[in-house]
Amino acid sequence: MEIAPAKGKLGILLVGLGAVSTTTIAGVFAVRKGIARPIGSLTQMGTIRLGKRTEGRSPKISDIVPLSSLDDVVFGGWDIFDEDCYAAARTAGVLEPSLLEQVRPELEQIRPWPAVFDQRYVKRLEGPNVKKGANKKDLADQVGADIRKFKADHQIDRLVMVWCGSTEVFATEGPAHASVEAFERALERNDPSIPSSMVYAYAAIREGIPYANAAPNLTADIPALVELAARTRAPLAGKDLKTGQTLIKTIIAPGLKARLLGVEGWYSTNILGNRDGEVLDDPESFKTKEESKKSVLDYILQPQLYPELYEDLCHVVRINYYPPRGDNKEGWDNIDIVGWLGYPMQLKINFLCRDSILAAPIVLDVALFLDLARRAGMHGIQEWLSFYFKSPVHAPGLYPEHDLFIQLMKLKNTLRYLKGEELITHLGREYYD
Repeated sequence: MEIAPAKGKLGILLVGLGAVSTTTIAGVFAVRKGIARPIGSLTQMGTIRLGKRTEGRSPKISDIVPLSSLDDVVFGGWDIFDEDCYAAARTAGVLEPSLLEQVRPELEQIRPWPAVFDQRYVKRLEGPNVKKGANKKDLADQVGADIRKFKADHQIDRLVMVWCGSTEVFATEGPAHASVEAFERALERNDPSIPSSMVYAYAAIREGIPYANAAPNLTADIPALVELAARTRAPLAGKDLKTGQTLIKTIIAPGLKARLLGVEGWYSTNILGNRDGEVLDDPESFKTKEESKKSVLDYILQPQLYPELYEDLCHVVRINYYPPRGDNKEGWDNIDIVGWLGYPMQLKINFLCRDSILAAPIVLDVALFLDLARRAGMHGIQEWLSFYFKSPVHAPGLYPEHDLFIQLMKLKNTLRYLKGEELITHLGREYYD
């Protein structure tokens, strides 16, 4: 497959310059300066096996597909608070001040543009740096103007947008989401079924810019925006970054299922104290996150195929806002499992994690891989990026793949396919025939 080279600058547009975005941006600057390592990033550290095991070919991913260099990345974004990225990173409290000081000049140069924001969709937040407009179509046009100005001011060749904003209230598909025409009419009449995230997604996709959703909101996964992406050949990915507890679930659950161990109950609780925790303290925003977190086990364990083992699984998810914890989240899981002859056992996991530290390399990878997809002529839903998401977007009629190891195989086989390399099935018969 022909892949256009990664020439010139790549603009990464981030919606919401909070903990995740500032950790990503500061991290890229620190890696550029050689004062930190990009741990957790496949694009920066990952390798890929090519050919037979006996050939010993495992180059870095960045050596076989043309990815943008971190030196060519330029960041821009929107936020409801008008402090620059250095001040925002200090407020977020994720990274040590000693590290932030070393990239302070670069961070201070990035100031957020006024955001499209409506408190009806994120009830626990309020900020002064907000756009005003005649209607949502006008607001989308303003976002488009921001994008074009950013591109011109920084002489940028290509763009990617990632929604890193807060989780919006729970929503389901409605008539306004059915087609591009219906969606555009709904924008003009300020339809309440179009939240802020959809305004950004529409503005990006209309310009042919790849779009990823790092939150669980209903956004680009509606027929109207999928249809628009087909017209403008924009790649799409999402949704909800797979960081803490759900990352552990998608590692553990496939192992339990592989051994056909029954699961009677899976109790998950989280405590976190950052802005995300504050937003999720609102029941309507929590419902959006809950749906994202709870669907994982259903798809991995496949109770319809193994009713005796998983049909009566009691799955409980709790998120508790606990300010003293800040961005250092604690995920605690109790798993009641059943073994041979019905004997009960338990698994208990306590994951003391740093949410934004786990999210930042994902934001970077998704942006670089979406840019690769655009240059390779791949558009619409990029299911091969499911590896990074709690609720992978997928084609209608398909079930999403949640097993982390199958997702990684899908991702790496896509890269092999792009480079005309043999796909790896792990059959292995050729070594013994």
